[in-house]
Amino acid sequence: MATLDEVIDGYLRHVTIERGLSANTLAAYRRDLGRYAAWLAAAGIQRPEEISETQIGAFTRQLETLPEAGVTAKPLAATSVARIVSSVRGLHRFLAEEGTTATDAAREVRPPKLGMRLPKAITMAQMTTLLESTGGDDPIALRDRALLELLYATGARVSEVVALNVDDVGSDDDFVRVVGKGSKQRIVPVGSFARAALDTYLVRVRPLFSARGKATPALFLGLRGDRLSRQGAWLVIQSAAKRAGLETHISPHTFRHSFATHLITGGADVRVVQDLLGHASVTTTQIYTQVTADTLRDMYQTAHPRAR
Repeated sequence: MATLDEVIDGYLRHVTIERGLSANTLAAYRRDLGRYAAWLAAAGIQRPEEISETQIGAFTRQLETLPEAGVTAKPLAATSVARIVSSVRGLHRFLAEEGTTATDAAREVRPPKLGMRLPKAITMAQMTTLLESTGGDDPIALRDRALLELLYATGARVSEVVALNVDDVGSDDDFVRVVGKGSKQRIVPVGSFARAALDTYLVRVRPLFSARGKATPALFLGLRGDRLSRQGAWLVIQSAAKRAGLETHISPHTFRHSFATHLITGGADVRVVQDLLGHASVTTTQIYTQVTADTLRDMYQTAHPRAR
């Protein structure tokens, strides 16, 4: 029979091929299952057929007492515990399906319940102020305005936007081709404001920056002509938020959260928003409906004479 390390390697190859996992996600799976294998080895368990539901339960319970990596005093967050348990459940489901084990020993094991964390979006007025704070006619300002407008227009992750190439934003249409997690592509519309900002950047700024460095297909460039980094995009956002005088914390994901919240508030179907965001499951997108419901409740309680 195969050893634990061998079956874990087989499972990781399986999920990589089946799900098209990104390098970061695969590394998280490997780290979680490595922790699990080390715990089993310390308990004298070397082969998958020796693992019982009782032992899996003991492993998951002790996770709640372990520290986060690099933080000796802080215990594992519930989200980290849930992710590890999910990795373990996936491994045992795979072993049972492949016939490596007679049963799925983790079938009844459940991850801890997680409290709902509502995404932090800003209002439409605040977003307008933020975007319009990046004015001016100089090359940096024109590039930054195109970057910010595109982030809000598409709801794309900042990593997806800085990874865009010129060919992904054709000048003859109003769509952008975004490559998301697992190298999955999606087509996202671009509104007139973002399209105009992009066209100005492509005509007046990008050739100037490109001449300073080596040839690259990257859409957004730095001053030296190389692809703008995630850190560079983050600095652009922080600078714009400071100019706009917004007191709330603004991150790259604020644009994504605001994009989704504003669409649903405007009446967009949650499954359409799911496709635009590139979510694998509509459950992930439905959290934005909770945000808008909370907003409606607040408005009702403030305005209705018999609400309280």
